[in-house]
Amino acid sequence: MKAIVRGRYGSPDVLGLDEVDAPVASDDAILVRVRASSVNAYDWHTMRGLPYVARLSEGLRVPKSPAMGLDAAGEVVAVGESVPHVRRGDRVFGSRNGAFAELVAGRTFVTMPANLSFEEAAALPTVGYTALQALRDKGALRAGQRVLVIGAGGGVGSVAVQIAKSLGGTVTGVTSRAKADMVRSLGADDVLEHGELRLRRRVRPFDLIIDIASDRSLRELSELLTTTGTLVMVGPGRGNWAGPLMRIGAAVVRSRIGTRRIEPFLAKPNRDDLVVLRDLAESGALRPVIDSTYPLSDVADAIRRVESGQACGKVVITV
Repeated sequence: MKAIVRGRYGSPDVLGLDEVDAPVASDDAILVRVRASSVNAYDWHTMRGLPYVARLSEGLRVPKSPAMGLDAAGEVVAVGESVPHVRRGDRVFGSRNGAFAELVAGRTFVTMPANLSFEEAAALPTVGYTALQALRDKGALRAGQRVLVIGAGGGVGSVAVQIAKSLGGTVTGVTSRAKADMVRSLGADDVLEHGELRLRRRVRPFDLIIDIASDRSLRELSELLTTTGTLVMVGPGRGNWAGPLMRIGAAVVRSRIGTRRIEPFLAKPNRDDLVVLRDLAESGALRPVIDSTYPLSDVADAIRRVESGQACGKVVITV
């Protein structure tokens, strides 16, 4: 089968479309013929091996695995003997390393939302897990609370705005001018451009802030919270060396000496949350925002688009 692979860390130029052995579904997994995938920040972080702390798990000098891509939607072509929840021929979506390929085998897949295309379904898994767990689990969002989503125009942010509204939050999104209308269309009660946030420090504070890899200081963000508010830090933050670790350390210290909670966070894929995302999509409470689509052979250009920060929502790969 054809798949996107890399043999070293670096720019998108290290990626190539090669023939590789097809995966095989184990007893507790399924084999999926991929119809669409999507690009996440995780993909370019692992492609470049940045921040460097990521190489402790990905491989110090060279990547442990040549495979790329996390999210996929497609058709089930084989089912392990211990898998009861899908059948051959089902349209499914989910996540598994190696999704930039014609076939992928994994456990974290469920049937797709009936009202979504393959491209739309492939845009949901990783950003969906991340937004849902940040709001519901780390942020403990309750109906009526005020929520600030910094980075509301990106993949995670566009989903976070919609899920926060579905949970009863009053949502303010922070994004660029070019993405402001899109964020409003998703249901945000207020939209600020990045520079405007500093002008709003003295207004009514927020109960929950979802900060998606911004460069704002913890002090600045804490000043925007209520005295018992929560800041959830999504992603590693800025810097390739000690910066991300120092930011996490500072967050832990600040949480221990004050009444505000600061929660560093990385999502954990699971089928139960995929079902929640599917139900939200089928109810109309959640719709993926697709910036652009690229063929499998142009994954390098798709990742460049995401790295640029200009993508409005998700960049999708068609297979």
